[in-house]
Amino acid sequence: MHAIEQREAEFETEGGLQVNGLLLEDAPVVLKEAAASEACSLDNYLVMPDESMDARIAAAREKLGADAIILGHHYQRDEVIRFADFTGDSYKLSKAAAETHAKYMVFCGVHFMAETADVLAQPWQQVILPDLNAGCSMADMAEIGQVEDCWESLERLGETGGAGIIPLTYMNSAANIKAFCGERGGLVCTSSNARAAFEWAFARAGKILFLPDQHLGRNTAFAMGIPLSEMVVWDPYQINGGVAPERLRAAKVILWKGHCSVHQRFLPEHVDRVRREEPGMQVVVHPECRWEVCQKADALGSTERIIDLIERAPEGSSFAVGTEIHLVNRLAKRFAPLGKRVITLDESGCLCTTMYRISPQHLAWTLENLSDGHVVNRIRVDEQVKHWARVALDRMLEVGR
Repeated sequence: MHAIEQREAEFETEGGLQVNGLLLEDAPVVLKEAAASEACSLDNYLVMPDESMDARIAAAREKLGADAIILGHHYQRDEVIRFADFTGDSYKLSKAAAETHAKYMVFCGVHFMAETADVLAQPWQQVILPDLNAGCSMADMAEIGQVEDCWESLERLGETGGAGIIPLTYMNSAANIKAFCGERGGLVCTSSNARAAFEWAFARAGKILFLPDQHLGRNTAFAMGIPLSEMVVWDPYQINGGVAPERLRAAKVILWKGHCSVHQRFLPEHVDRVRREEPGMQVVVHPECRWEVCQKADALGSTERIIDLIERAPEGSSFAVGTEIHLVNRLAKRFAPLGKRVITLDESGCLCTTMYRISPQHLAWTLENLSDGHVVNRIRVDEQVKHWARVALDRMLEVGR
């Protein structure tokens, strides 16, 4: 989804801006005549230093009590995540939030995470994203119109008939992409259960269309014994995806040309440097990394698995971790007293810039508006999109987490 400029609403609205099946209720939704205080203007918060927000965040949280929970993704900056009631990956956070009785879920993550939370939420729960500009470049690489065009092309080639093709999408995708897969017999997967999702799909069809991360799809398929020669990459900006019809017919996996801007920055030479300069250090990377990097690593794993690997390692272990720098730094600080050394695989550090958009100022602005009765930046998925996205997410539970 493209970035949407935040602005104050001058009049009360019943709906909001609709983009790709997502309704965005911009902030704050109040009558101009209500003369909302100057403190409710985001601009007034953004000029203030981070540390000045701490007491205000704490006071607003206390006033809201059990009515609101704060969800913090692993990649979130320290100044924000320390206020989180729950921390974890996107699916873990959405599921945990839906199981609470909180009316408001303040999601310190990115768009697709907030969408997933709304899909899984109870009807009386509301999901709020402190900064609407906190998007995900990977999710934005698969727009619904492009995916529909791809599917129509595959239909014309006869690929959706016979043994058929099943669309699978990574959790890091827009709600309408999840719904697209759900409506066509597919499901959503995480980096933890991608292999199980592939096995589920191959038991039902001869081919998979995997969205939107080509690297996770390639690494998963290759680990299952599928050679690279039986995978093709669909480029939505080229005719017929830039793939000859005979190659499409022969392929077992069609990978969407998308990637994580953070994990794609890790290169094979980074692994080589660690091997050379830090003998004995284990290299652990996220499966969103390039295939060439994953082949050189000692282990691959989702965010939760990376944490678990380090937790279970004996004292004296050392790790070079290929994932987002905020998480790596947090792990380094956490495990240093336990005699375990954790460094980033890339010395320059790989920052999730869109996650970083959410600041203490955005969080304070969101919570203080809520405590004053104003819901800001609500994320609300269209009901039909929500239905089919929920179908795809429920199917994921069939294959396990």
